[in-house]
Amino acid sequence: MLLFKNLFMKKISWLLSVMLLSAYLPLFAQTSVIPNHAFQPDEKITYTVFYNVIGIYINAGTATFSTSTEKMQNNDVYHVVGEGSTNPKYDWIFKVRDRYESYFNTTDLQPLKFIRQINEGKYKKHEEITFNQQTNTAITNKGIYKVPENVQDVISVLYYARNINYNQYSAGDKISFSMFLDNQVYNMYIHYMGKETIKTKYGKFNVIKLKPLLLKGNIFDGGEKMTIWVTDDPNHIPVRVESPIAVGTVKIDLMHYENLKYPVTALR
Repeated sequence: MLLFKNLFMKKISWLLSVMLLSAYLPLFAQTSVIPNHAFQPDEKITYTVFYNVIGIYINAGTATFSTSTEKMQNNDVYHVVGEGSTNPKYDWIFKVRDRYESYFNTTDLQPLKFIRQINEGKYKKHEEITFNQQTNTAITNKGIYKVPENVQDVISVLYYARNINYNQYSAGDKISFSMFLDNQVYNMYIHYMGKETIKTKYGKFNVIKLKPLLLKGNIFDGGEKMTIWVTDDPNHIPVRVESPIAVGTVKIDLMHYENLKYPVTALR
């Protein structure tokens, strides 16, 4: 149980952030503005996080992502809420209730505001970032930071990545982007591994296989050890994420989806 507690003490919130990074040569730069064609308002996707340390997968928690539209600074914006929580049956060991929010333009998917509310045991943290796309700056409670054009936050980048046209790449290509997190800019990439078929709760999917470059931290070693499989259809929703961690492994599986923009034609 101590190992389980240590796993969620810091980073179920990080799992929430990186699980959809579909989020760090030659690189194929994907830093230009791209329009949204992969998702729509009122979409909701739910995942179960499984933890495996002795060959048995334990239902360790849930991650959900929901999308709506609002007005901000006279702009039409997408408001995406990502929430991560431990399985209630394990709350007596260590309770996690994290909430991430991102507001980004509907026209170019550029972030305007990011909010992170961490509630992990006795550890609490509230963070807000305001992005100024005209001055290429990010304003936090720690100061004002210069950022590159088209920089993303850890939620907006998930939806940005869903709009990448992977058909223009070949297996082995790397797709670069930049992300602002913890008052720093990270230059990251997605390694496109090609296409294959996997079997999940829903059945067999035709999928795109990706390996994001992870930040080294308390749970992940960094590098390309995580694998993400996203539907090979216009939705590009992740159906499975797998990664070794400091102790054991993690598997994140798609459990429910609603109001997707397109039929899930990747399901065989």
